Amino acid sequence: MAETPLQMTVRLRAKIEQRKARAKRWSDAYEGERPLMFASPEFSTQTGDLFADFSDNWCATVPDATVERLMPIGFRLEDGSIDQAAGRAWRKSECDVEIGLALLEALITGRSYALVWKPDGINTEITFQHASNAVVEYVPGRRRLRKAGLMVWRDSGVEFATLFTPDMVYRWQRPTRNGGAWTGRTAGLSRGEPSHIPNPLGVVPLVELPNRSRLHGSPRSELATVLPLQDAVNTLWAHLMTGSDYLALPARAVLGMDRPVREIVDPDSGEVVGEEDLPLDRFRSDRLLWLEKESARIAEFSAGDLGNYLKVIEVAVQHIAAQTRTPPSYLAGQLVNVSPDGVAASEAGLVAKVTEKQRHFGAALREVMRLEALAAGERARAESLTLGSVVWRDPQFRSDAQYSDALVKLKSIGVPDEALWERIPGVTPDEIARWKSMRNDQASAILGGNVAELFGPKPESEPDEPADELAEAA
Repeated sequence: MAETPLQMTVRLRAKIEQRKARAKRWSDAYEGERPLMFASPEFSTQTGDLFADFSDNWCATVPDATVERLMPIGFRLEDGSIDQAAGRAWRKSECDVEIGLALLEALITGRSYALVWKPDGINTEITFQHASNAVVEYVPGRRRLRKAGLMVWRDSGVEFATLFTPDMVYRWQRPTRNGGAWTGRTAGLSRGEPSHIPNPLGVVPLVELPNRSRLHGSPRSELATVLPLQDAVNTLWAHLMTGSDYLALPARAVLGMDRPVREIVDPDSGEVVGEEDLPLDRFRSDRLLWLEKESARIAEFSAGDLGNYLKVIEVAVQHIAAQTRTPPSYLAGQLVNVSPDGVAASEAGLVAKVTEKQRHFGAALREVMRLEALAAGERARAESLTLGSVVWRDPQFRSDAQYSDALVKLKSIGVPDEALWERIPGVTPDEIARWKSMRNDQASAILGGNVAELFGPKPESEPDEPADELAEAA
């Protein structure tokens, strides 16, 4: 029996709920909200919640180092030309800002989503969704052919859900209290507008942006390999700080003497009625230990060497760098008097990882812009974008001198100016188009004989002084 749209909505919503716990776990790790792990029960009992809010958070550094080098700046058509219409739609939806947030969430939680839709029925809008609010289901055996997509959200005591299929869009709502039944949506719709409408695109407009997807298995968070080492580092820091409180200063010990006592005096008679041990807290604050044993003598314990903790922490951080291909300069901050070639070598792993992610994320972004072209009614441009590519900013950071030297060498072997301009970091296709126009204007001025136009109007000079005034001045 075929599954009804309502049954599919309920099933996909359950899948979103299952993913919420994992998404929250990775999000909390990125924010540094981790309980103290790997500590013995005795240590936890002794320190209580002293280290509850402490985290030497490397879980934020690893995805941040990656996402800052993932910057799409344009889209190419099949013939290699820049799609100006796609660039305008991209900026109109403020995707040049939002894409950084979407890619960061994909790195943290393993996936994020992009929706291409016309909320007002006229203007196309591209929005990005968190993994706890959306899900995409694929046709069995087809990893990229989307069967359905679901978005859920809550507002004012009402839960909303929109199910996208290639043919129809089903819009539901239900009260959040007591888990009411799903019904066709009425809130937020114009009077007389139906709850369920045909899908004008003919394809599911919700696109998944997966991170590190595999042929068999779910997308993986960048923090999967970091978190165990992060927990170990936090525990080591807790032990180090506890040890520094007790062992950083020398401690003295009294051996073989009775514990200090004080007399108990009856307040009415003034007579001594007994004695009690003095608390040793004051002695402990003075780093004095009281040990009862015969043959009393004084001893002193040297301060503990806490450097061993730091050595283990450094090794753990090195493992994080190696497993995530994050340059040591991001984690240790020890980059002094290093040559440009040395910096490039240390960042080679990160650059290779980002380049790989550009291919995978680029495929999803091409699909997003294809949907934008379909929504705009430009099917020819949509097909051309399918075979096009995404223009990314160079993932390797170089100095201006390095870029200039490389571009001059490429120019010497005949590489066109436009190709050289595209290699300059941060230069957008719009800027390249403006440079081409300025270059053409210069060529037209030279060919037309108006060379002075290249340098602007000649400044007006002061009128010459009369000869008699010059003579008088002489």
